[in-house]
Amino acid sequence: MSESHQQPALARCPGCEEPPASGDLYCGACGYDLSAVPARPDDRPTLAITVPPAAPPAPAPSSAVPPTAPHAPDAPTPPAPAVQWPAASETDSSDVPVPVHRATDLPGTDSGGKPLPASPPVRRDDRAVVGGPAGAEPAAGTAGTIEPPDSSGDFALAAPDPRTAEPTPTPAAGTKVCVACRSGRVDPDGYCENCGHAQPRERDHMEQELGSVAAVSDRGLRHHRNEDSFAVSSTALPDGSPAVVAIVCDGVSSASRPDEASAAAASAANEALLESLPRGTHPQQAMHEAIVAASEAVNALAQDPPGSAEHDAQRHQNAPACTLVGAIMAGGLLVVGWVGDSRVYWVPDDRTGPPARLTEDDSWAAQMVAAGLMNEAEAYADERAHAITGWLGADSYELEPHTASFKPDRPGLVVVCTDGLWNYAESAEEMAAAVPPEAHRRPLHGAQVLVGHALDGGGHDNVTVALLPFAVEPQGAGSACTTV
Repeated sequence: MSESHQQPALARCPGCEEPPASGDLYCGACGYDLSAVPARPDDRPTLAITVPPAAPPAPAPSSAVPPTAPHAPDAPTPPAPAVQWPAASETDSSDVPVPVHRATDLPGTDSGGKPLPASPPVRRDDRAVVGGPAGAEPAAGTAGTIEPPDSSGDFALAAPDPRTAEPTPTPAAGTKVCVACRSGRVDPDGYCENCGHAQPRERDHMEQELGSVAAVSDRGLRHHRNEDSFAVSSTALPDGSPAVVAIVCDGVSSASRPDEASAAAASAANEALLESLPRGTHPQQAMHEAIVAASEAVNALAQDPPGSAEHDAQRHQNAPACTLVGAIMAGGLLVVGWVGDSRVYWVPDDRTGPPARLTEDDSWAAQMVAAGLMNEAEAYADERAHAITGWLGADSYELEPHTASFKPDRPGLVVVCTDGLWNYAESAEEMAAAVPPEAHRRPLHGAQVLVGHALDGGGHDNVTVALLPFAVEPQGAGSACTTV
C-alpha cells in the first residue's frame, strides 16, 4: 500500500482563523481548502552582523582581505564581506572621533541610480552670508539664488529678489497713510482703516519761526485736540522800519467748535495787521481794529448756513468762542491787545531787572481782585477763578478790546501765551525763571522749552506761546517798560 503525505493538523483556518474540526478538508466557516497548506520555507543560514567599535581603526588598504562573518557550515554560498566603516570626520570635546558621518563619507546612489550629491546637509544653526564673508552684502545679481556651501560646510541663504517680491501697494496721491502701521489708509474721521490707530492731527503740535519771532503750540496731555491757534508775521511800516506781529488765540472749550474759532480769529487779526500797518496806521489803533476783525470772523461761524429754513433762537447760546492776545513790535514801541485771559509778559535780557505782566485777565478772579473783595492768592485759589468775563463770539455780552502801548528802555523778551502755560508760571517772576537765558537769541528753542515746562507740570490744557525778542540800545536805569 502506498504511503500518502499527511498534512500537519491545523490549529486555526488560514482564511478566517477559526479552529477547524479534526479531519475536515474544508473550513466549516469560510470553506477554505485546508489541504492547501503553504509549504514550509527552506532553511536559510543566519549571518552575524559586525558592529563597528566606538573608535574604529583607519580604513584598511585595498589589498587587505576584509574579515568575513561566520556562517553556518551548510551554507550553499560564501557570505558577503562585512562593511568597513571609515572613521568619522568630526570629533567631540575630547578630540575623540564621534560616530557621526556625513553623506560624503560613504559613496551611494539615490533611488534613480544617480550618485548622491557630495555636499553635506544644511545645518540651521550656522548659516553663511551669500556672496562673501560674514557681514558682507550679497553681490549684484545674486539675489534669489542659493550659493554653494562655504568652508563651514553650510549652505548660504540668499535674500529674496526684490524684482520678484510682491511690491508694497502705493497709496493713491493725496491719501494719508497711517503713522503706526505705515500701510493703512486714514479715513475722514482720522483713524487707520487697517489697524484702527487714531492719527495725530496737524494741529496737535505746531511750530513756526519767522526771523526773530517764533511760536509753538501743543495739544497737551489731557485734551483730545488742540483748540489753540497762533499767527506770526512781519511787515514794514511806511518808513521802511520793520514791524513784527504775534497773535495767540485760545478756544473756549465749553463752546462749540472752539478750534475753528481760535483759527479764524488768529488768521483774521493777523491779516488785518498786515494790511493796516504798512498804510501807516498807528500800531495801537491797528491792534484795536485787528481784534474787531477777529471778533467778526468768529461771529460768522455762528451764522445760519445758506438755505436754512428758519433761524434757531437757541443757536447762539453755544456759539463758537475764543480768547485773543497779541503783540506788535514797531517803531520802538511794544503794543499789546487782548480779550480774555491769555497774557503777555516782559522778561528783560538782564535778569537783574524786574519782569512784568503787561495784561489784565478778563476773568472772575481778576474782577474780585480789582474790586478789592479778595487778594490775588485767594481769588485764583477759588474754583471760579478761570471763568472768563470777556471773549470773542456771537454770544459775548459786549466786545471790549483792551490795548496798551509801551516803550521799553532795555532789551528783553516778549512772552505771548495762553493759560495752558501761565497756569504753571503765573507770576512774572515765575515766568522769567522758566524762560531759558538764551531765549532772546534762540526764540524757537525758548518756546519749545516753555511748552515742555507746561507739559512737565501736567499739561492739563493746550499750550501755546510766542516769543518776540525786543532789541533796543541801553539807555540807563529805569523800569523795564514805560507806558507812553
